[in-house]
Amino acid sequence: MRARHRTAAAAVTTALLTVLGLVVLAGPASSAQLVEVTGFGTNPTNLRMHLYVPDGVGSRPPVLLAVHYCTGSGPALHSGTEFASLADRHKFIVVYPSATRSGACFDVSSPQALRRDGGSDPVGLMSMVRYVHQRHGGDPDRTFVTGVSSGAMMTNVMLGVYPDVFKAGAAYMGVPFGCFATTDGSSWNSQCANGQIVRTPQQWGDLVRAAYPGYTGPRPRMQIWHGTQDGTLRYPNFQEQIKQWTNVHGLSQTPSLTDTPQAGQTRTRYGGTGGTAPVEAISLQGAGHDLPRGGMAAETIRFFGLDSGGDPGPTITPTITPTVTGPCEVGYTTNAWNTGFTAAVSLTNRSATPITGWSLTFTLPPGQTVTSTWNTAVTPRSGQVTATNAPYNATIAPNATVSFGFQATHTGNTAEPSSFTLNGAACTVTP
Repeated sequence: MRARHRTAAAAVTTALLTVLGLVVLAGPASSAQLVEVTGFGTNPTNLRMHLYVPDGVGSRPPVLLAVHYCTGSGPALHSGTEFASLADRHKFIVVYPSATRSGACFDVSSPQALRRDGGSDPVGLMSMVRYVHQRHGGDPDRTFVTGVSSGAMMTNVMLGVYPDVFKAGAAYMGVPFGCFATTDGSSWNSQCANGQIVRTPQQWGDLVRAAYPGYTGPRPRMQIWHGTQDGTLRYPNFQEQIKQWTNVHGLSQTPSLTDTPQAGQTRTRYGGTGGTAPVEAISLQGAGHDLPRGGMAAETIRFFGLDSGGDPGPTITPTITPTVTGPCEVGYTTNAWNTGFTAAVSLTNRSATPITGWSLTFTLPPGQTVTSTWNTAVTPRSGQVTATNAPYNATIAPNATVSFGFQATHTGNTAEPSSFTLNGAACTVTP
């Protein structure tokens, strides 16, 4: 394995150990045990399989495939996240695969992995799922996948190559399907990891559709989580995943709903406003490469529709957004490194009438120069700039939000603009 791959894997491990050191999760309160399964079917890359079957599951239990991060393992994900205790509560089976190659990352980059039944890790993962369906009566209509980092990338892959198997997925700090693709035998794609691969929604969607040519059935719903300060798989990958999965579902990138379920979280839903919208994305202000934590796994189980019955657990009260004066509100978040940074911008219409075309003007500090954009066009590239709408996000309903961003270089000054004007009117800046 290449040195850069080992370095990135070490960074993932450090970040995850940091958060897992801060949050000690209680083990499942039952007699059920994590059990290793061998001989589960076709397994071209020698993956290992661990299975958690809670006490008292029904005759057709739901199935969750939970995929670990680089340098991790199935047992580590079992003990370090809440999915097993949630399985006890809501009576679903959890499959924990383990990658066995050096670095313990999953293959999300080879041509074999990115096409249906092409070989590599996805084939072994599907064998695990089929094993649970056959041996434990798992419900094919309630089969889901989630993953962390490398596992989040694999979540995107599994939804792309097996859309008829998984009803929904949840990716924690991942990248879009096909973003990590390589043809030189390397399993690490630095350009993708650094958030430098930007495509149109159609281009991203076409990559997914090409993974299973001719498939015309329903597509899995998708939940996406990402921290704005992720230094391993950088934050632009959050928006690129949104672009991909909204296009796969034939949806606009303009959210149907924007809210704040917890402090520091901005949640957008696409194609619906309810809890099972086709695409749901949660941006975590200031968070790094350290998810899931703090009840996020429970939100994924809610998104999957597996939270009915049993102990409902604690209720999370949404944070009330403070009253904002003026016709617009702007949130501006940067993630800087060396001589570059990304900026994620949210623009909310606080007036009583729809905005039918928008131009947001602000001044970049000296030394900052825009190099690429998403969901907007920015002119000029430095100094006082204006970000204008794309054709698909020109209309902002009252209290609705559009999100866009850009990547830029800097010469040492990573300060944020101090003020913004929307179509000539001053906006309130969210801290």
